[in-house]
Amino acid sequence: MAPMTDDRLDCRVFQRVHEADAVILPPEVYGPEFRTAYERAGGVVWKLERAQHFHEPYEASWEAAMIAGDWERSLRLIDLMRGDLVTDYAGYAEFRRVRVVDTPLTPYMQWELHVLAARVDAGERIRVVPGSSVRDLERPAPLPELLVFESGLMYEVLYDASGAHLGGRRITEPGVVEACRSAVAALYEQGEDLGPYFRREVLPLPAPRPRRARSA
Repeated sequence: MAPMTDDRLDCRVFQRVHEADAVILPPEVYGPEFRTAYERAGGVVWKLERAQHFHEPYEASWEAAMIAGDWERSLRLIDLMRGDLVTDYAGYAEFRRVRVVDTPLTPYMQWELHVLAARVDAGERIRVVPGSSVRDLERPAPLPELLVFESGLMYEVLYDASGAHLGGRRITEPGVVEACRSAVAALYEQGEDLGPYFRREVLPLPAPRPRRARSA
């Protein structure tokens, strides 16, 4: 896919996220606050996800795949999540995610794309954007991890170098929030639906190597 050319896509849009006034929320505050905002939201909730690895020891299927190296158990655990995922989306605002994906896939991304396929089945709308097509937007820094509400609220989700969750930055500056909402929507419009991408690029892959085995 060629680099994005939509007029709404400008690296300065995402630079302004880092410069915007924000309230820093630790994980124990960010999580419940985001959930409340999501439950009250109207319209569309937008998510931009860029990093190619996150540290998620609170997810049993992540532990099975990334630490224990038990891929079959990880996939069974993802299947067990499906009922809860339907509940997560039913009756709430439409949730649209832009997932930027580099190739070759990292082990984490291979795992996460299986989780995202289950989320699509539960009602989330997800499109994939190749990392190569957003390079011009990543000067001087990678795209931020964002959650954007149509009410004028936005969170930059924070992680450390290992991908462990650190909470978020609550941003309500109207110009910054609206520009980011428009830019994420533009990326979504130019992305590929997860379903065909997943069947073509992910399902045929062999089981990924766990992190422990990779670093040995």
